[in-house]
Amino acid sequence: MTDHRLIVLAALADEIATRNTASPETSYTAKLLSQGVEKCAKKFGEEAVELALASVLRNTAQTTAEAADVLYHLLVLLAASGVEFSDVMAELARRQGVSGIAEKASRPKD
Repeated sequence: MTDHRLIVLAALADEIATRNTASPETSYTAKLLSQGVEKCAKKFGEEAVELALASVLRNTAQTTAEAADVLYHLLVLLAASGVEFSDVMAELARRQGVSGIAEKASRPKD
């Protein structure tokens, strides 16, 4: 069974990838991408904080809107970083069924 929610997210990732060649004057995504990974990371962080605050306030509508912004800006950040959405999904699939504690313990120590 196909999950249409995942299709929407994958389609958004594909659309963001195509905006890399668009004009920054006509595309917000192209504008973000043209400003580099630092700007994309900053914008993602801002949206994540807004999501956290909306969640704490228990504002369902605002939490939903901010979560959508976070997903969009995450995908823009991935594109700016040269990371494919499919690679992130493959990593999640690799972790599926593994305890979060066990998975974290298996990571190399910094």
